[in-house]
Amino acid sequence: QVQLVESGGGLVQAGGSLRLSCAASGRTFNSYVMAWFRQAPGKEREFVAVIVRSGQSRYYSDSVKGRFTISRDNAKNTASLQMNSLKPEDTAVYYCAADSTYGISARDYDYWGQGTQVTVSS
Repeated sequence: QVQLVESGGGLVQAGGSLRLSCAASGRTFNSYVMAWFRQAPGKEREFVAVIVRSGQSRYYSDSVKGRFTISRDNAKNTASLQMNSLKPEDTAVYYCAADSTYGISARDYDYWGQGTQVTVSS
């Protein structure tokens, strides 16, 4: 089992940057695929990015590709999401998720953080 805690959200102007972090408990962090999802008010939770256990492969949603970068540090039990060129439509609560298997759907993930709010003003 793993517990996840996100940090780094906030208010930023369009075109700005934020870096989200996800701190994981436990000694088996490198056995989990890590992903980021987001949920805007009135919308379903949507996939943002995923990184495999080794960190050598990543996949992004079309809406963030080229602007966001997912990374992980298995020695520090952390995953991160660097968000650049932010747009108002990126406004949402961002969630870190973990699972033993790869997936890009929210239902694929068993472990979730509490979420961190990202607000992008125009």
